[in-house]
Amino acid sequence: MASIMGSLIMQSEGDAWREVEIQIFARSPTEDGLLVPAVAEPLLVWIIAGSAFVEERELNGEWHGRKVSKCDFFLTHATAPYMMRWKSDNGASFEVLHLYLGLSLLSRMIAEVAGQKSGVRLRDVSGAQDDVISSLLTVLHKEMQASSAASSIFVQGIAQSLTIHLVRSYGETSDEPARKLDQLPRYKLRRAVDFMEENLAEEFNLEKVAQAAGMSRFHFSRGFRSSMSQSPSQWFIRQRITRAQELLRETDLPIIEIAMTVGYESPSHFAQVFRRETGVSPNQYRTG
Repeated sequence: MASIMGSLIMQSEGDAWREVEIQIFARSPTEDGLLVPAVAEPLLVWIIAGSAFVEERELNGEWHGRKVSKCDFFLTHATAPYMMRWKSDNGASFEVLHLYLGLSLLSRMIAEVAGQKSGVRLRDVSGAQDDVISSLLTVLHKEMQASSAASSIFVQGIAQSLTIHLVRSYGETSDEPARKLDQLPRYKLRRAVDFMEENLAEEFNLEKVAQAAGMSRFHFSRGFRSSMSQSPSQWFIRQRITRAQELLRETDLPIIEIAMTVGYESPSHFAQVFRRETGVSPNQYRTG
């Protein structure tokens, strides 16, 4: 299960982006299983360059896939995390844009379009094309790349236009109970993940992770589990082992040194956790 951050190229920063968050990723040619967290905000994924066969599934469900290429998009506001995997064409990497819509922006645009603040939601879309979405995201992408600071008025105007288009084209009336909002906001989840990834060699401390997210231990733990379908400590251990796997594959470091690098002073304890998470010993993983 890969880290949610992936190979980040660019991140929106500054006050101009306060109601939208954009991240640009360079994706590897293949991915066996990427966890997409269920955060509070809707997620729009747009392919900037490249093509691949992309599959999605619920955590315990079956894979469903399709061929996607430049300007195809995915839209989701998942109530639970889900898995993605892909294989690009010709073994080439491809580039994607992730955009998270602020809930206050979405609420205002729903009221603008539908005259109400509840009962309308965005439906899931996988691998479709939309010229309006592509045009607006191209403009936002260029604004991110500009050498000068982004214009708040310009970014907000494009973000509002994009959200209105999404509500008009992909909004649907729902009689289901109101969505539970116990998932973490994207920026709080990112703060927590960044903190844990930067401190893999340290002992896990829930209090410090929650502080990094600006939350109490109780509310952070509940929100993290809702977003990731695992506890913060479980995710932390998984990232330690993922990092150890990388070091075993890509370096000749002794296993005892790798164990210490990811926070295990006891080689036997490291081997026990590694086997539990991967099904093989560190030595078997390296030689196999």
